[in-house]
Amino acid sequence: MLVKMPEASVDALTTSFRPGLRSRRYKTASFNTPLPAEVIPVTTRDGAKLRVHAYGPADGEVLVLTHGWSCAIEYWNPQINAFAGEYRVIAFDQRGHGESESGTRTFGADQLADDFSDLLDAVLRPGQRAVLVGHSMGGITIQAWAQKYPDQVQQRASSVLLATTAARQIPTRSTVIPLLNAVIPGPDWLAVALFGTPVPLPGGAAVNLIAKNRLTNPAATYDQVDFGVSIVRSCRPSVRAAVARGLVKLDLQGAAANLTVPTTVLAGSYDKLLPEVHSREIADALAAAGNLERYHVLPTGHLVNIEAEHAFNAELHRVIRTARRGPVAVAG
Repeated sequence: MLVKMPEASVDALTTSFRPGLRSRRYKTASFNTPLPAEVIPVTTRDGAKLRVHAYGPADGEVLVLTHGWSCAIEYWNPQINAFAGEYRVIAFDQRGHGESESGTRTFGADQLADDFSDLLDAVLRPGQRAVLVGHSMGGITIQAWAQKYPDQVQQRASSVLLATTAARQIPTRSTVIPLLNAVIPGPDWLAVALFGTPVPLPGGAAVNLIAKNRLTNPAATYDQVDFGVSIVRSCRPSVRAAVARGLVKLDLQGAAANLTVPTTVLAGSYDKLLPEVHSREIADALAAAGNLERYHVLPTGHLVNIEAEHAFNAELHRVIRTARRGPVAVAG
């Protein structure tokens, strides 16, 4: 499914407001935005300029963080702040998100794969490998890349962490809308109507309360919810809507089997947007291919690296240690 990411007038009205949503200050220090050590110029094959930041020592082991739908680099602040003291942390705005350009391509699996391949070419030296981390659509991005460029996986990746993500059937499994799919089957047209309309998201206590109930776990703190909502609100409505329409039809079933390096899958037991069934399906594909390193369910909603920051970081440390063991042998 390919969906054009248009530039809409409603986006232009609040362009100056969006960076402020991504750079707000919080009592939770790990949510605050650090200065990048380097801004890396990356241009995709169709000419779209991506915002790419590097943090930490230039000679450190490389972590590449790939954010999800409606997010941006700043979504990874808890991990950037935790890991940049020792590692070279690369984070980027996906096409159309944050300050990256939409370019001329339409949203889809090929576009996600090509953009990610172009990014890795720009941030990794020849022969250099990285730990790849993907949340939600970021995990979809890594699967799309592995499906289209299986020969690049062991060349560019040392290990992978996929967090609260999916491969297919997103609208028919999501329970983020009350009763939908849990009681009443959710048709694709309804998902398009609800999420594929370019309407700005308001802020305020009522919105945060809804987000806490539908996107996070019941014990999520005010800062965790407010941080996540602010990042999502910073996304341009036309991009959010166009990508949502594409995700409705996206099908990457079995793509995870091409991740021929140790791969960990994390799910959230309270995740209503991409319930655990998605992560389990991906883990099963990895296990069948012999590449599942670990499958773990945390007591979170969808924003697993925010809601369970310390547990997520501990998993990432473990994934990094796994990467040091070397590549998985591929059956010939």
